Amino acid sequence: MGYITRVQVIERAKGSRQFYIMCPSPVAEALELKKGEQIDWVIQDKYTIEIRRERPAKGRKGEAYDR
Repeated sequence: MGYITRVQVIERAKGSRQFYIMCPSPVAEALELKKGEQIDWVIQDKYTIEIRRERPAKGRKGEAYDR
């Protein structure tokens, strides 16, 4: 099943722009994403973006992720 989301843009006073893409809650829950977790955006081509995250460091559950 796929989830559609829209790209949002904030235009800053000095002409800069910031783009936002929201992750739907069901997707975040299925991936068990946590607040503050870092992800990498990998551009495969103009139509394909891969999102990656690091595997948790060995040790206790809930420890910080290795970079």
